[in-house]
Amino acid sequence: MTDFKSEEYGVLQKLMDILFASRKRVDKVDLLLLGEVHDIHPDLMELINNIPPGSYDREKLANQINSAVSGRGWGMVYGTVE
Repeated sequence: MTDFKSEEYGVLQKLMDILFASRKRVDKVDLLLLGEVHDIHPDLMELINNIPPGSYDREKLANQINSAVSGRGWGMVYGTVE
């Protein structure tokens, strides 16, 4: 397990903040497009791609992302989201 912070640490939180700045619900597609626009690390794009399709409020999307991050042991590398 890796215990260092990547240069990409916190990127997922920034994406969440952007997505939910003016909306209560977003689709997975919104997250994918935002990730592509910001040219995020391929590991993070893979993580986003594996989130089930659907419409999410902030809490549910955060749970999905955090579950995927934790499942890969990337919490200390890329960070979790709120």
